[in-house]
Amino acid sequence: MSIIELGDSIPPLTPHAVSTSLPTWMDNVDYEEGKKRVLDKMQNGYPRFFIHKIIVVLANDIVAKYGSPDQTAMLFPSHKTARRCYDFIKAKAEPGTAGDISIVDLVLDKSKETSKIIVKVAPSVSAVLFRQDLFPVAKQYWQHSGDGISSRNAEFCHALFLDGKLVDSASPRPFMNQKKGPRRYQSGSVYQPSRNESTSEQAENAQRALKNDAESQESNQFLEERFGRNLDIMFVDNAKLALRRRIAGSLVDEVDLAVEPSAVTTSDVRGVTGLSDDDVYLYPCGMNAIFNAHRMLLQSRGQLKSISFGFPYVDTLKILQKFGPGCLFYGHGSAEDLDDLEARLKAGERYLALFCEFPGNPMLKCPDLKRIKKLADTYDFGVVVDETIANAINVHVLPYADVVVSSLTKIFSGDCNVMGGSAILNPQGKYYKQLKSAFEADYEDNYWAEDVMFMERNSRDFAARIKKINDNAETICDVLRSHPLVEDVYYPKYSPTKQYYDDCRTPTGGYGGLLSFAFRKKDHAVAFYDRIETAKGPSLGTNFTLTSPYVVLAHYLELDWAAQFGVPAHLLRVSVGVEDAEDLKSRFTVALQAAEAVDS
Repeated sequence: MSIIELGDSIPPLTPHAVSTSLPTWMDNVDYEEGKKRVLDKMQNGYPRFFIHKIIVVLANDIVAKYGSPDQTAMLFPSHKTARRCYDFIKAKAEPGTAGDISIVDLVLDKSKETSKIIVKVAPSVSAVLFRQDLFPVAKQYWQHSGDGISSRNAEFCHALFLDGKLVDSASPRPFMNQKKGPRRYQSGSVYQPSRNESTSEQAENAQRALKNDAESQESNQFLEERFGRNLDIMFVDNAKLALRRRIAGSLVDEVDLAVEPSAVTTSDVRGVTGLSDDDVYLYPCGMNAIFNAHRMLLQSRGQLKSISFGFPYVDTLKILQKFGPGCLFYGHGSAEDLDDLEARLKAGERYLALFCEFPGNPMLKCPDLKRIKKLADTYDFGVVVDETIANAINVHVLPYADVVVSSLTKIFSGDCNVMGGSAILNPQGKYYKQLKSAFEADYEDNYWAEDVMFMERNSRDFAARIKKINDNAETICDVLRSHPLVEDVYYPKYSPTKQYYDDCRTPTGGYGGLLSFAFRKKDHAVAFYDRIETAKGPSLGTNFTLTSPYVVLAHYLELDWAAQFGVPAHLLRVSVGVEDAEDLKSRFTVALQAAEAVDS
């Protein structure tokens, strides 16, 4: 494949793509340092880190109508999510600096809307308005919580806002400044503000970008054609049911959304009895599932510290540290760490829950879930396992957890064009009744209808893709492990924690599609990365192979901190896709030759 140009979406020509191309090592470094040459070319980015142009434009229009020149806004799908951001800003801003913060709830003016489709999806957006200098604080909430509005949701709401049909719930009144309907959004006009731009500059540049869009249309016609062309949104409830059943493991075949999806009942779904699709909760992204699992545990079990076990994805740790009483962090996730935890528990320390990934990202080590479950039962704490990397086709971790969370954005979708997350409650878990009550009382379905429809379609062949990806990943591991310049390959099959993975592996399960590796020298890693002919950018679990200098992107400002847990700064992470195995081997061989040339 040809290299995707810097800043282009991954996949190319995909307006709501989840990843963006950073084709050279220096592109990644310059992105982290906020260099203009990179930021100016970026059409999109990973949605929790990079606020999509469509969202920026809607936020600017809301501020122009309801705010003041010194303000900016963060957009959320409901008042409750906006209120949590509001409270976070108030709590985290420097004392006396928060100033005026307000929430504007925009809802559909049903007196002006007759479209069944639009009424069905009940569009709304809640904007938190605050001073521009508080943006870094608000951005923390956006990134960590995953509560923010999706770009498809913002696109839909912006069309209605411009047409005067999305109005302030506190004081409904039409927006008369626009005479025409919405413009279609084209990938070529996607705009992301520079880190150094003021809000006024963002607004000016965003509006300039919009001038490149296609001609305006009436909003009803635009939205009706959009859904008629793409997906029948009237079946969104059936699509959600299909997703929940697919996640629970009871729906494995193709589904006709025109009728309610049928479930194939088994006595041991996901390794536990009694699991129902009602125990599966859908969220806008995987981190939002983790964020809400933590909130529900705090609500049902009280204000206790949590345990973060193993080297985690960055925002999981931030959630446990910033929301609630804090956490005890075991970055190695080793047997010695469990010995220390057991000693603390025996001495009387008590905890809310232990959070872990299975396996961990990016070192692909697995926690000893059997021992963790025994400790949890003995000393009264919950267990939350993130199964994103291994996935339910390969492993069953639910028997050892109270809650299993996953990022559906990754291999469950595979197409890298939609976000999603899930949380599953273990009906056999010690805290099931408490958690079920908390979820039922607090759960808010904020998964935007369009995103649901894309996720349901993408995931229909989820199980079939996994075996091919498992096989391809092992093939690439073999290529890398046999090369003299490669110092370490990190993969569950070759990990010192392999037994812990095998304890949970399904009878036909493999070892997943994610691997990491480190060269003996950084120069080798740079040469390899610059030469490898795969997609190159953030995210994982794509149907196509995706390579990333993961530690540079995730921990650029804390490389020494990561190194103390055995995570090398020049590590490369590969999410292996469904391509032809021989073709993949050839591409990796060529890139390894580029690494060899460094020493010649």
